[in-house]
Amino acid sequence: MTVTIAKLIWLAGCIGWWAIRFPHERRSRKTRIAVRTQKLRERILLAISFSGLFIVPLIYAITNQPKFASYPLQPVLIYFGAALFAATLYLFYIVHRDLGRSWSVTLELRDQHSLITHGVYRYVRHPMYSAFWLWAIAQALLLPNWIAGFSGIVGFGTLYFCRVGNEERMMEEAFGAQYRDYEARTKRIIPGIY
Repeated sequence: MTVTIAKLIWLAGCIGWWAIRFPHERRSRKTRIAVRTQKLRERILLAISFSGLFIVPLIYAITNQPKFASYPLQPVLIYFGAALFAATLYLFYIVHRDLGRSWSVTLELRDQHSLITHGVYRYVRHPMYSAFWLWAIAQALLLPNWIAGFSGIVGFGTLYFCRVGNEERMMEEAFGAQYRDYEARTKRIIPGIY
């Protein structure tokens, strides 16, 4: 294993994510938005997350910068990172399939939005966030650079912790007791734990 292979695995994961997301994004544009909250705040949080999960590691993948933050490659971490990224892509696929027309990039509800409680949503309320956490961890394992590797955890973590509470309040306002019951029987992102 080489750093170049690790970088290519990370890039392949990013391309795989885009290939999964693209058709759902196109389809979601055709479904009218019924409720949208905090548009500017959402864009800022998405930009922070995107920077950590893609921009910073891409700069590292292309330029090897910042060199001072690099550390020796551990091949076993590359294997774990590759396996974790593959699992992440599978989870992304399942989540998008289960959400259907209720999927959205930002904090919004679509026309005829329904509360999804089947599929992977039986186990956690926010499996999309679970998948992004797995991506961030896979990135940290794949890229032997303290800044580029861990920027995904920082970038996505910022989005997650600033958004999840607002998202749950929005869902509770939209679905009332149905969402509260769902919330009582599921965890946020790790089945049975958190």
